[in-house]
Amino acid sequence: MTEFVEQDLSGALFEHISLRNAAFSQAYFNDATMRQVDLSGVYIRGALLRGTRMSGVELVDVEITGDLRNVIVNGVDIAPLVNQELNRLFPDRAKMQPSDANGFKEGWAVIRNLWDDAIAGAKKLPIETLHASVNVEWSFIQTLRHLNFASAAWIDRMILGKQSPRHALDLPWDEAPGWEGIPWDRTARPTLEEVLAVRRDRQATISGVIGSLTDEQLAATVTRTEPGWPQMTDFAIKDCLSIVLTEEWEHHRFAERDLAALAEC
Repeated sequence: MTEFVEQDLSGALFEHISLRNAAFSQAYFNDATMRQVDLSGVYIRGALLRGTRMSGVELVDVEITGDLRNVIVNGVDIAPLVNQELNRLFPDRAKMQPSDANGFKEGWAVIRNLWDDAIAGAKKLPIETLHASVNVEWSFIQTLRHLNFASAAWIDRMILGKQSPRHALDLPWDEAPGWEGIPWDRTARPTLEEVLAVRRDRQATISGVIGSLTDEQLAATVTRTEPGWPQMTDFAIKDCLSIVLTEEWEHHRFAERDLAALAEC
């Protein structure tokens, strides 16, 4: 197998080339031109397609999961349509996009209840199921570990100013660049209770922040530039909390979906 590692192929011409079963990791295709390419069966994860233009394409049996904004398909922006349909299918989803302090309190109460039910169901399952993956996605336990990471980042660090609020079992997203001092062990296999012990502390912190939240606080900004992640300047507290609610909602939906698929096996 030919390997291209840490090579700059900018401006290269690939013509009549077969890249079947090739793997691209941390590859940059900015401003590339592709004509008459066959992408059947391609699996793309963690990709940035901002400003991408595709014409003369056939999208058949395609599944897309991600953040959609200004996605024009045959002249129609489908992003609002997808958002409306998701809100119709999941009526509580709209509560994850609050505009004031009371809305955040309501949204957090909703997601807490959903996760309480999910945890209660998970406790009835074998630990092997909770560590199992569907389509190389995170397992149930890995999902909880990631939510612990997210709350430490956006609540403990950004809002509360703790420089390094990490736990050894926290799990960043797969495509994260990696940071010194921030745990990242996807292969760890802790028990459900070990992860829940961390999660209970993180949820209590979130509840404290949201429980005392005012509209004035919501409009304020925070800056964190010390070593670690995130590093943001004048970042809105509202955006920090919105990220947490969105993470909690989306990963709950994925976790329930995958546990249902595992139950059918």
